[in-house]
Amino acid sequence: MFLSVFDVFKIGIGPSSSHTMGPMTAANAFLALILSPDWPRPVGARIATIKVSLHGSLAHTGIGHGSDRAVVLGLTGATADTVDPDRMDELVAEVEQTGKIHPEGHPEYAFRPKDDLLLDKKNPLAGHANGMLFQALDSSGRLLLKQIYYSIGGGFVVTDLELERMRTAKKAESVKVPYPFATAKQMLEMAARSGLTIAQMKRANEEVTMSADELDARLDKIWDAMKSCIDRGLAVDGIMPGGLKVRRRARQIHDKLQEEWRSNKSNPLLANDWLSVYAMAVNEENAGGGRIVTAPTNGAAGVIPATIRYYQHFHEDWDQNGIRDYLLTAAAIGGIVKHNASISGAEVGCQGEVGSAAAMAAAGLAAVMGGTPEQIENAAEIALEHHLGMTCDPIAGLVQVPCIERNALGAVKAVTAASLALKGNGQHFVPLDACIETMRQTGNDMSEKYKETSLGGLAVNVVEC
Repeated sequence: MFLSVFDVFKIGIGPSSSHTMGPMTAANAFLALILSPDWPRPVGARIATIKVSLHGSLAHTGIGHGSDRAVVLGLTGATADTVDPDRMDELVAEVEQTGKIHPEGHPEYAFRPKDDLLLDKKNPLAGHANGMLFQALDSSGRLLLKQIYYSIGGGFVVTDLELERMRTAKKAESVKVPYPFATAKQMLEMAARSGLTIAQMKRANEEVTMSADELDARLDKIWDAMKSCIDRGLAVDGIMPGGLKVRRRARQIHDKLQEEWRSNKSNPLLANDWLSVYAMAVNEENAGGGRIVTAPTNGAAGVIPATIRYYQHFHEDWDQNGIRDYLLTAAAIGGIVKHNASISGAEVGCQGEVGSAAAMAAAGLAAVMGGTPEQIENAAEIALEHHLGMTCDPIAGLVQVPCIERNALGAVKAVTAASLALKGNGQHFVPLDACIETMRQTGNDMSEKYKETSLGGLAVNVVEC
């Protein structure tokens, strides 16, 4: 099994990888399908109108997560990794005013968001909680082309047929790599046989498709995007969008911490405070629709950047190679989790988002602090174990409450897990694979109202203000 580090860490926009980036990616894919020869075009037929419906979790929390806007943006040809966040409102407003889209390489199509974009809360699609149906019609309303897409977490999007193949058959490896571990057990066995670290094995796998220099440059770009997101989040204040009137807090907390730092005031909670403010800065940016790196999702995007910044802040021997090793190690754990369970809040709850992020962060931090493969696996297990059962119940469907603070606590758990693991010899009672399988089973048993639908938990017990 091989999942690239750049499949785990993707640069995009907030507030949600599955609910914002996913729908935008699906819209891009439908535009590409229209231009492709992969569907039977009736002679003389011309697409005049595009219609879209969002189902399941996307319908229930789509407005709060900007899913509707993401579809509109995607149909204009904008992509999650390149769109200018400052121009998004302008692009959406133009489509709403004209009722038309004209993506590059296409003729003009009619698309009136109020009429042609439906949030269907009554009819979930069978394959996944995040379902989307795209349709292309001619001027008489005749259906010419339709395609179902599912946003399966972390910005990954598959068609209904691709999802079925994923579930019913083992896909042949598209890339043959030297260390194709699909489980933590296999990862540890390969590390023992090869004498390599987890980061070194992951690096060898990545270098099958790119040079060492390219890999380093792309890893540095991921960290640069994460670092920039932290910096923006620490510099901006005000009310976050969406109607809850939740105020950003990261800048104010950061200013107080800076003052303490300069005055040498004693603060026994200093490391936790810095961890928390870094994570909150990222997730406040995410909630505001800023530039984000899925890590492994947008809703959990603050945990990993916060622990890397913590590594820089409190460990004098940090260097760029350490950050690269951190990202490679974290991606190895994230790939195992995604392959054997899920990173989607709509599928398994927040244990699959912040829980997975904490496991990845704990592993990455343990690696750069000199941990053995066994200690790294132990760190990941500790962090994930203590997120098991966590629900995804965002108030009003917005990734603000409890999501922002939840990332801060996820980062604290990750650092604690790494510290505990490094104080042992790597031998422990619960294997990471067993913990991941438990998360999968728990997610399957969890009521749908606790899986990113805003139909249960805090979302119904806290009055929206």
